[in-house]
Amino acid sequence: MAPRAYWKGYLKLSLVSCPVALFPASSEREKISFNQINKKTGNRIKYRKVDAETGEDVDSADIIKGYEVGKGQYIEIEPEELEAIAIESKRTIEIDEFVPKKEIDELYLNSPYYLVPDGEVGQQAFAVIREAIRKEGMVALGRVVFTSREHVIALEPRGKGLLGMTLRYPYEVRKEDEYFDDISDEKIPKDMLELASHIVETKSGHFEPEKFEDQYEDALRELLKKKQAG
Repeated sequence: MAPRAYWKGYLKLSLVSCPVALFPASSEREKISFNQINKKTGNRIKYRKVDAETGEDVDSADIIKGYEVGKGQYIEIEPEELEAIAIESKRTIEIDEFVPKKEIDELYLNSPYYLVPDGEVGQQAFAVIREAIRKEGMVALGRVVFTSREHVIALEPRGKGLLGMTLRYPYEVRKEDEYFDDISDEKIPKDMLELASHIVETKSGHFEPEKFEDQYEDALRELLKKKQAG
């Protein structure tokens, strides 16, 4: 079964545009996940929405969002107020500018997506945009709206398609000074540095992710396999 597109719309570079589909490039669906169950009955646990003070059940229609400004003090936000400021999706990723890839700090990289032509119509236009980006050797920056929020997305050619990487906003990235400033400046002995460099050389290799092993996940699968077998 073909994966379902997370987003569909248009990719636009000046006067050139084409319909595209966007798919998450990573997934955690294959990871083992658990449900909470009642040990006495074997039934799944069901969660109720209750008032933290009265302990009474609260109907979904009576639940709104609140921003805490003090202990027990909240600014109440109605759904209509959120809808009023929600950014309407134009269903278009319009390329605004091109920047060197090396200038994008890894801290800003967020979630990867595959971008492909949506149907046969527009495949040539897609190829034109892809090859124009490839020729310049740059990364294209555009904006896309997911669930009422606007995201900056960096696009670069990957095979026959495009890899899109959403970027974090500056307020989402913590400053390194807060963590590194207290590290003292050590005088490094030459012999220790040479020894460390030798170890690095002997352990040098190539990036081969197929060699990565999730030992905990493997152990979980083995445990479940044994339990299922009785």
